[in-house]
Amino acid sequence: MAKRVYEAWKGRNKFILGGRLIFGPDARSLLVTLLLILVPVIIFCVFVARHLPHEVLQHNVGYVILVVAIVFTIYVLVLLFLTSARDPGIIPRNLHPPEEEFRYDSSYDIGGRQTPSLQFPRTKEVTVNGYTVKVKYCDTCMLYRPPRCSHCSICNNCVERFDHHCPWVGQCIGLRNYRYFFMFVSSATLLCIYVFAMSALYIKVLMDDVDGTVWKAMKESPASVILMAYCFISLWFVGGLTGFHLYLIGTNQTTYENFRYRAENRINVFDRGCLNNFQEVFCTKVKPSRNNFRAFVQEEVQRPTPSPAPREGVTAEDLGVDARSKVEDDLDIGEDLLKISQRRNIDEIDEDIRSRGSNGPPNNTLDADSVLGSDHRAPTIRSDARHSSWGRSGSWEIAPEVFANSNVTESRSYVAAKEARQ
Repeated sequence: MAKRVYEAWKGRNKFILGGRLIFGPDARSLLVTLLLILVPVIIFCVFVARHLPHEVLQHNVGYVILVVAIVFTIYVLVLLFLTSARDPGIIPRNLHPPEEEFRYDSSYDIGGRQTPSLQFPRTKEVTVNGYTVKVKYCDTCMLYRPPRCSHCSICNNCVERFDHHCPWVGQCIGLRNYRYFFMFVSSATLLCIYVFAMSALYIKVLMDDVDGTVWKAMKESPASVILMAYCFISLWFVGGLTGFHLYLIGTNQTTYENFRYRAENRINVFDRGCLNNFQEVFCTKVKPSRNNFRAFVQEEVQRPTPSPAPREGVTAEDLGVDARSKVEDDLDIGEDLLKISQRRNIDEIDEDIRSRGSNGPPNNTLDADSVLGSDHRAPTIRSDARHSSWGRSGSWEIAPEVFANSNVTESRSYVAAKEARQ
């Protein structure tokens, strides 16, 4: 029986309702967050808001206080659900490393000298808002990460516009749920302020009724005192987080970029002005998910690649070729094919084949990848037939829609691969 995508998913996510909802591996922490929200609100409604209608009778204001608390709490919980139960912007991983259009594999091993095998570059250059930046290859997902994309070690997925992994919501915060995350945090801040203010109002009402001091009023309603202390402490966390993300949105940064680039003193190439940055987060349509978790997994058909084998007993001398010169020629051709294989279209490939030359990489480039200390060894492409699973196109180029938000275009120059070993 064919499996669905969510059943064969290689990440650490948890799925419920047949793959309709996706959570992170630490989804149980979401229960703690729910308790931190619901318990104080229930105490507020039972011990504070329920008594205010009897104290504040003008125009039924007391009942409005209770209704607002309930409705606003439901709103916060909905935002929490939208943040934690949706795809944050996971990029589908490839089943195989990027496929090269050209392969060079010599059938001869003469004099103990082996011809080089093709390699693909570890980095790739793209242009973001007029700046040339590098994107790196992800060994786990077997793809070139788009700008602002990072591999989350907790969920084991590459996430677009990765901000951070939030344990309080049990999910990565990325391109598709960052807006809801900010609205959740800011709404939780407003809820804390509301509960604190109404609890303080109840203390004031009790002081007027008993004609006593604050201490007597606090003894009459200890729940109000507890709620005020709880909200005051919570405001330092959710309120500070709201202010920090307001700064990040205004400067078009992610949490990861802020901590990394500030330490490295790098230029923020994504900043387009405060107003445009806020419009990008709140006034753009949320992109649809790249993954259909309920679809059936399609088996990949392997196409055998015939490789002509030399006839038995035939040597380079029999063919009238000097062995040493043949190896040197093979090395030169292999180096040219290595450069040619990094071109984007057939016209450039034909031109490179005719001229046997290539352009070197430009200088002064910026690193836009999100993983520190990655391995710079270029993996070897074997001669097996391999096919990309990203869009089933067989191409290792980054999809154009990936760069839509940042005005990103591909650069024609790439980082040169390591020279072939002789």
